[in-house]
Amino acid sequence: MKTVETVTGPIPADRLGKTLIHEHFIFGYPGFQGDVTLGAFNKEGALEAAIGIARLLQSYGVQTVVDPTPNECGRDPLFLRQISDATGLQIICATGYYYEGEGATPYFKFRQGLGTAEEDIYQMFITEINEGIAGTGIKPGIIKLASSKDEITEYEKMFFRAAARVQQETGIVILTHTQEGTMGPEQARMLIEHGADPNKIIIGHMCGNTNPEYHKEVMDEGVRIGFDRFGIQVLVGAPLDQERVATLISLLESGYEDQILLAHDRVNIWLGRPPVMNEQVTKIMENWHPGHIFENILPDLREKGITEQQISKMLEENAVSLFAGSAVKV
Repeated sequence: MKTVETVTGPIPADRLGKTLIHEHFIFGYPGFQGDVTLGAFNKEGALEAAIGIARLLQSYGVQTVVDPTPNECGRDPLFLRQISDATGLQIICATGYYYEGEGATPYFKFRQGLGTAEEDIYQMFITEINEGIAGTGIKPGIIKLASSKDEITEYEKMFFRAAARVQQETGIVILTHTQEGTMGPEQARMLIEHGADPNKIIIGHMCGNTNPEYHKEVMDEGVRIGFDRFGIQVLVGAPLDQERVATLISLLESGYEDQILLAHDRVNIWLGRPPVMNEQVTKIMENWHPGHIFENILPDLREKGITEQQISKMLEENAVSLFAGSAVKV
């Protein structure tokens, strides 16, 4: 059985247990670093809150959380290790950068102009995976990639090509962000064309799209997908949860239960000042919390005829298969 890097060290993939594939303990949009006067990071308070969230997840039986926070969005492997040490929750962190529209682009764009960026990205990935992140000894268990709405920009393509190259050498899992559920097939094909193993790829945020045929097109490439934004509605072009559920049920009825994983994409603690939402948005987003899948979505799925075996696959067995690189049936 293959091993998986967590923030406290490697574990066998078959020890992942119940897994949420895409959650953020802390996250900040690039630029939060400059708002420290009003948005200073209270590490002690944040750690206390994060430990409480980890324990809440454990009360639902969650054993592992994948935290794919990009490098420039506040990724903090030492903070994650403190959460894990305090609770026993297994946390997998990432190496990677966000999509062009919301990432920190000047650094690698400058290097792109010099002609070194793609090799620089490759060296960043391979060094963090093999040696650890910034002297911490903590190694990422995934590469995080992201693309824009309706396109993979030239900037973003550098990261995809470098990630495919690194995956061939290391076997690490690649996890992606699709903006509003677009570019899923293109992401999968680009990675595979550059030598990545489809069995170790998960295309994220596909639940931003409500067309089952689109999902099938992605999964028929042999990759897995994330229905990983439960609770996010209307904002960032997201559909309603009831639409997500209907799409998910259609896919399960079509036999795709081995290729779907679940999560919320919840930002539990914002870096910088937390966003202030008006009353209408707050109401729409009221279920964007760490327990939503367990308290609301799973009961709804069960009521609509989805079996415990299918639920177990989406929350446990498919994560093991992803990190073990087990082939999916296409």
